[in-house]
Amino acid sequence: MTSDSTLRVGTRGSALARWQAEHVQSRLAARGQNCELTIVRTEGDRRTDVPLASIGGKGLFTQDIESRLLDHTLDCAVHSLKDVPSALPPGLVLAATLERDDPRDALIAAPGTSFNQLPRGARLGTSSLRRQAQALALRPDLHCENIRGNVDTRLRRWREGDFDALLLAAAGLRRLGLADVIAEYLEPDAFCPSAGQGVLALECRADDAATLAALAPLNHAPTASAITAERALLLKLNCGCESPVGAYARWHSGQLQLSAVVASPDGTCVVRHRASGLEPESLADGVAAYLLAHGARELL
Repeated sequence: MTSDSTLRVGTRGSALARWQAEHVQSRLAARGQNCELTIVRTEGDRRTDVPLASIGGKGLFTQDIESRLLDHTLDCAVHSLKDVPSALPPGLVLAATLERDDPRDALIAAPGTSFNQLPRGARLGTSSLRRQAQALALRPDLHCENIRGNVDTRLRRWREGDFDALLLAAAGLRRLGLADVIAEYLEPDAFCPSAGQGVLALECRADDAATLAALAPLNHAPTASAITAERALLLKLNCGCESPVGAYARWHSGQLQLSAVVASPDGTCVVRHRASGLEPESLADGVAAYLLAHGARELL
C-alpha cells in the first residue's frame, strides 16, 4: 500500500472490468479502506484480431497486471477468475474470491429462441474453445466462428447480422445490466462452465501482509472451496484455461460436487464426469483420474 494506506488496485479497461473493480472498491470502502484504481491495457486487449488459443490463451489478460504487482507499482488486481491461469507466477496469491455470481453460459439470440431452436447452419460467435466444443457436440450443424472484443463490440456485431447468435458468460451480462439480451441460460449439465466462471478474484503479493489483511474480509469461503477444486482439476489435467475443458463445483447436500468435461474442439469426442466429496484437492484428483482414464489424455 502507499504511505497513506491507499490500496493501489489494477484492472483492465473494459466496461465490465471497470464495473468489477469499482464493485470491489465500494466493498472495501464500506470497510474504511481507500482504493486507487489503475487501468492496465493487457496483451489480450491489444491482440483482438486472432483467437486466444493461438497467441497464448487467457493468461494474456493477466500478465501485464501481474508484472506491476511484482514490481510493487500495484498492490492488488481484480480479475474475472476464469481469465486467470491455474498456476500463478511465483510470489503472487489469490487473496480473496468474492461470492460467485451466475456461473452459466448464456445464449444471445432473437428473443424466445433456445439453443435447440437455432436455425440449421446458424453462425454462432464465441472466442471459447470450451463453448465451441460443447455447442458442436449438441449441434454439429452449427458454424462456430471466432469473435473477440469487449461485450459491447460483440453485441454490436450480433445486432448488425455478423452472427445469428453468441455465447457469453451470464455473469458479465448481468453485471453490465444487459441480461435482457439473453435468450436462454445454458444449464451446467449441458454446457459445463469454465473454471472460475462468475467469480471475481483479488490477487496480490504473497508477502504483502497489509494487503492480504485488507482483502481477507471479502473472501467467501464456500466459493473459495469450489474454485479450489476447479482450478486444481486444471492443474492435474495439465491444461490451460484456453483448452476445451469445463470445471464447475458447487455445494450440494453438504458436499462439494465437481462436474467436468474435456472435449475435442469439433465436439466429436466428449468426456464428462461428476463426483462429490469434502476436500477440494482430493475431489479434483479423483475427477481428473477418471477423465484421463476415459480418453481425456488423448484430447489434451
